[in-house]
Formats: sequence, structure tokens, C-alpha cells
Amino acid sequence: MAFVVTAIWKAKSGTEQKVLDVIKTMTPLSRAEPKNLYYQAQVSPDDPTKFFLYEQYVDAQGYEEHKASDHFQRHVFGYVLEYLESRQVVTYETIDV
Repeated sequence: MAFVVTAIWKAKSGTEQKVLDVIKTMTPLSRAEPKNLYYQAQVSPDDPTKFFLYEQYVDAQGYEEHKASDHFQRHVFGYVLEYLESRQVVTYETIDV
């Protein structure tokens, strides 16, 4: 079983590049975390202000460690939230068969 996180970030108009820059910074840092299994960000082809992030961690604790990391605290909580119109985060657990 893996712990899955999906996030939809909606950038404020005119701040798309700032959000994209944070995503480009966070991606390699997040992928390097010991409990990260997968981390991929997407942007809507129809709406450049809408970003979709898909992440997998070995367990829920791995996601908590991600949120507590220096890079998350600095780039997400400490910076990008100012440029987001909205942010939706939903978690799941994989179904292993």
C-alpha cells in the first residue's frame, strides 16, 4: 500500500510563472526524499493557472515528513501560498491486489 496525495493549485492571475518556478524547484527536492515513491506535476493545457500535483509516499508518515521538510516549509508554506487563489489537497491509499 502507498499513500497518495493529489493537489490542485490555482494560481492568481499573473502569478503563473512564480508558481511554476516553485514546482520546478520542489520536484527534484521532493523526489529525493527517502519515503517518496513518485512526484509529478502537471499544468492544464486549457488553463495555465491550474496545476495538478500527484504524489506517492511509502506511508502517511512519509507525507508528513514531506510537509515538515525545510524545502516544503520554505517554498510552499513560506512562499507560494501567497500566489495561489486556491489550493485543494486530497489523500488516498492505493488498493493492492
